[in-house]
Amino acid sequence: MKKYDICVIGGGPSGYAAAMRGIDFNKKVLLVEKDKLGGAGLYNGALSSKTFWELSKDIAAARANVKKYMGAKFDVTFKDVVKQVNAAMAYRKNQLESHVNKLHELHGDIFDFIKGTGKLKSAHEVLIKTPDGNEEIVYAENIVLATGSRPRKLPHIPIDEKIIVTSDGVESFDHFPESIVILGAGVIGCEWATIFSNFGYTKVNIIDKGDRILPAEDADLAAKIEQNLIDNGVNVHRNSQLVRMEIKNGRVEYELQYKDGHREIFNVEKALISVGRVANVENLGLEEVGVELLENGAIKNNDSRTSVPNIYAVGDLTADISLVNVGEMEGRHAVELMYLPNPPQLDYRNISTIMFLNPETAGVGMNESEARRRKIPYKVVTIDYSVIPRAIAMNNTNGFFKILVTNDDDIKILGMRAIGVHASSAIQAVALLIHMDKGIDELAELIHPHPSIIEGIQECLRALKHKSIMKPEVFTDMLRCRVVDENGNESDWKWL
Repeated sequence: MKKYDICVIGGGPSGYAAAMRGIDFNKKVLLVEKDKLGGAGLYNGALSSKTFWELSKDIAAARANVKKYMGAKFDVTFKDVVKQVNAAMAYRKNQLESHVNKLHELHGDIFDFIKGTGKLKSAHEVLIKTPDGNEEIVYAENIVLATGSRPRKLPHIPIDEKIIVTSDGVESFDHFPESIVILGAGVIGCEWATIFSNFGYTKVNIIDKGDRILPAEDADLAAKIEQNLIDNGVNVHRNSQLVRMEIKNGRVEYELQYKDGHREIFNVEKALISVGRVANVENLGLEEVGVELLENGAIKNNDSRTSVPNIYAVGDLTADISLVNVGEMEGRHAVELMYLPNPPQLDYRNISTIMFLNPETAGVGMNESEARRRKIPYKVVTIDYSVIPRAIAMNNTNGFFKILVTNDDDIKILGMRAIGVHASSAIQAVALLIHMDKGIDELAELIHPHPSIIEGIQECLRALKHKSIMKPEVFTDMLRCRVVDENGNESDWKWL
């Protein structure tokens, strides 16, 4: 029986990161992946959908410029788009596979990769089955479970991944549908609504059971995104509940009931179901070895540790945030728990997120909704892109920065939301301040490049210190600070 220090089951972002961290400690590592290295971080997920978004953004801009300067029509086919998406995935796939193969070549004494499935036989034994039918049991001192997740399906909806699809089935389309309905107004649903509306060939409808999209985000951010979707031709079915969805004559018929009680029936070419993801916990042998599950099907864990001391669960298998960067962090952290005497604590406060919407949206730390829910008194300063010179130069002033800080003399940053061009790059300095638990002085006084979008952040922080160049009492709609107490009572901050 082969023996390893670490056996990692699952080669997606979290499992791959765990295996690489194990090599750092010079431990003997086995990485097992049943299908494709990279998992949902590459296929039918982060890289593929974001490549779709980048292409849709570029095509929308090209179409607008061709029309503006040449008066001509600009066209692209869905097959052209999928070809580019596949090329991006193939590039990354080759990187990962070459990396693994070279590591095995250089460090075969401590690193093995097997394509196959892994199932727990005991707390230290894993049954490996390869596609050719071979089986073997290996021993591992520690085991990391990282089998990821898949799109959630609803039993009353006939998902065939051709006409009614999850995110896994979008690439099966052979043309841009003339119309599509998206069930789910969270981040993923809104991203696909953005993508298809950007391409300009598809009438997009999105079903929103609430009175606004993106319910986890602040109302001002959600309102900006929703209005941009509407301006791009998206129809939002607000306050609606799906009664039924069926395939009829090769198309989708769906019926909605609204809060006022009335019902409507719609007919579209395709439907996309985006109602979350479920953990891939089946066939892992969890029950046999005593690994406990939560009610939602995820693996119960405490700081990546499961109910079995030497078995760890990371990434989408847990009830934490389902993001590639979080999964990678958790995978690395699990290995550090094994071998570092005083491993650093996982810090979820400074997780940076990006939503591929129109425009790009990013965040780190708390938003206002969370601060109010936790009854934390705070100040919040908002600056509109229309007073940022770089945004003016780009003729792209659709956006704003919003920064939350503690309402005390320390003025520590609680969180930030950015919506607009360069949003994802803009939040990094703020993320660092949150991680370091520091105030705003360094960033407020730092000499930023000019012209740059991040000068807007500096102006926000200067305003909190009564040092802003653009005076808020003049630009009342473009630079504003509010004070919110622990009971949620709100007032404008007196600047002078």
